[in-house]
Amino acid sequence: MVPVSVALDDAERRRLGETFRALCRIPSPTGSERGVADWLTAELGALGLAVSEDDAGRAAGADAGNLLVRIPGRSERWIVLCAHMDTVPPVAPLEPVLSGGGYQNAQPGILGADNKAAVAALVEVARRYAHRPPPVGIELLFTISEETGLHGAKAFDVARLNARMGYVFDHATPLGEIVVVSPTYMRIRADIRGRAAHAGLHPERGVNAIVAAAAAITALPQGRLDAETTANVGLVSGGSATNVVADRCQVECEVRGIDPSRVDSVVTQSVDAFQDAADGAGCDLDIQLERMFGGYRVRPGEPTLVLAERALSDLGYTPRRIISGGGSDANALRLAGLEVMNLANGTERAHERTERVSLTALEDGLALALNLVELA
Repeated sequence: MVPVSVALDDAERRRLGETFRALCRIPSPTGSERGVADWLTAELGALGLAVSEDDAGRAAGADAGNLLVRIPGRSERWIVLCAHMDTVPPVAPLEPVLSGGGYQNAQPGILGADNKAAVAALVEVARRYAHRPPPVGIELLFTISEETGLHGAKAFDVARLNARMGYVFDHATPLGEIVVVSPTYMRIRADIRGRAAHAGLHPERGVNAIVAAAAAITALPQGRLDAETTANVGLVSGGSATNVVADRCQVECEVRGIDPSRVDSVVTQSVDAFQDAADGAGCDLDIQLERMFGGYRVRPGEPTLVLAERALSDLGYTPRRIISGGGSDANALRLAGLEVMNLANGTERAHERTERVSLTALEDGLALALNLVELA
């Protein structure tokens, strides 16, 4: 049975649905979060809450910054709850509809439930406690540019927070799952430079960068390398026309893994593959390596983990500790010294044209956030 202190009434359920639909209708692909940021600022401001915006947009290349809202509580303890405002690019108009017990886009495209289901829940947390102090202070953090590398969370100054612990609601799996292990993520960008020539008149004068890239790609480690490590080639671009020997080719790939030393080893192997292929073809090579985020492993008795498991159990869920191949703002915030946990938010088929979130998951996601506040 849901604890009485966090049970949602009909008005809260109705408002949650309205808030979620309103947020989903606002396009906010990474870098273009201004519409959602302005909507949140207006809605939360109308509750009498001060919304502060940082300058993370400058570092992230976005048109808005991270938003922070503070609700003082009855004790000196604080908890931070975090969700990101951006989505992957919409490929169709955004028209959220309730069908078959869940929300989906009436058009063939993403819904935006990743992560607006969580954003909506945090707005409703603010509505509940705006005029009646919560048991602990609440800091609501709405970040930008999560989808392309956690840039908003990485640029956020955690020294601004009173809280030293909290939760991110950004794992698109069934409620009850808790990410206790998350990987280190390295991005590799290889720029291969050959020599252009007319492909019909003097092809022997050219050095084809695309051919060199193809040789490198066939030698790269790919797919699931072991139980904890993956590698993928995601983007290839180059050339200018079919009658020109291509003098440029760019390849972007990634390596993810739980063991940082294993990640480093695979990255080294990948760089060597690019260098060998470039040398063999007579091309020049520039390599850029970027650590998108660091991994983490939660201690079994960490207070945030214990609290999350109790909160989920109170709501009738069986807590499940999982290892994830993906990252979230929790990676960046933990690296900055904040003890945060990433929790599943119930979104289904995130980033797909059939993305969906059930009404039960949406409402229980709010109940979970409220229960974490009550128990903290």
